[in-house]
Amino acid sequence: MTSLCKLAAGISLAFLLLTTGLHAREAGEILVRQDIADAPSGMNAWRVRYVTGGRKGVPEQEATGVILAPLDRMAGPPRGIVAWTHGTWGVASKCAPSQSEKFFDLTPAIDAVRMGYIVVAPDYPGLGTDTVHPYLVGQPAAQSVLDIVRAARTLPDLRAGSQFVVWGESQGGHAALWTGMTAADAGDLELLGVAAGAPPTDLAANFRQASDANARAFLTALAADSWSRYYKLDLNVGKRRTPPIIRKLASNCIASGSMPRLGALLGMLTLRSDLKRYDFAAEAPWADIIRDNSAQPTLTVPLLIAQTGKDPLVAPAVTRNFASKACSRGLPVRWIDLPGKDHATTAKQSAAETLQWITDRFAGKAPPSDCGQLR
Repeated sequence: MTSLCKLAAGISLAFLLLTTGLHAREAGEILVRQDIADAPSGMNAWRVRYVTGGRKGVPEQEATGVILAPLDRMAGPPRGIVAWTHGTWGVASKCAPSQSEKFFDLTPAIDAVRMGYIVVAPDYPGLGTDTVHPYLVGQPAAQSVLDIVRAARTLPDLRAGSQFVVWGESQGGHAALWTGMTAADAGDLELLGVAAGAPPTDLAANFRQASDANARAFLTALAADSWSRYYKLDLNVGKRRTPPIIRKLASNCIASGSMPRLGALLGMLTLRSDLKRYDFAAEAPWADIIRDNSAQPTLTVPLLIAQTGKDPLVAPAVTRNFASKACSRGLPVRWIDLPGKDHATTAKQSAAETLQWITDRFAGKAPPSDCGQLR
């Protein structure tokens, strides 16, 4: 009997140690690291799978992304980190930017590596993993940004410091703003500034005022598919055919520079017809999701916003209103007006000015402000 008790106690202890180990993973812990052989010259690059979440109601999960660093490993002061938050690539797991052969071509922030910074680029939860991607859901996106910054700091020889700047475009602009809204609680990290190109801010106004009807229909499909699965809600919108069309459209990834396939175009046209009089921002339960995940001008660090004058997806007036509110709170806001009506190249067009602004943040210079023209 004694031996049986000892055996049972041993099994219980082993189980306790095993389960404790499973739950003792720390945010930012790298689980898998893979060299990227075809990285641009002058830098090292790794695809990583890391631990994120586990706080503020965000469940612990695994996420993927890319970490880039200069080849120079010589001793020196800690390197600053630039967190690049990508625009919309899709909501399906296969749409993870880190897995795309176009990653380097479509990531303007890699120029920061050539300037001596470490660059981290999270995929966001659910892209590259088997969980649901919470599209335009602020808290998990922000947490994945903070945790990949932590991940970079665990890599030997990189000299990754605690100071970082986040720079994002479109969906990534939303993620960047949310990172700014939450980073004050990240005691081990110091956020110096937020740069956002064409960021969705007031999601209700953004959905209503996007001037490109086809793109608005496609983004509505991404949001509806993601939110219904992430929040476990019935997708009862439009007609009987509408939910299957939404699911089908949401299974596609966005290939920058390529035309949508005929099936996707027909799906967008049908969705436009089915949802012509349906306002997600006014219908439960979607209205609460939209309100809760709209960005708020509560940042406490300098802000840069770049916006084309006739952006067809993120209405410039909505973004400008957000910037004005940030100014009213005393935040220094750098506003970059860009010509034309393109959306997807906002960060690329403003890269030179943004990188200089980022350099100045790490240098501790006084942040510029265009609030005089925004109020």
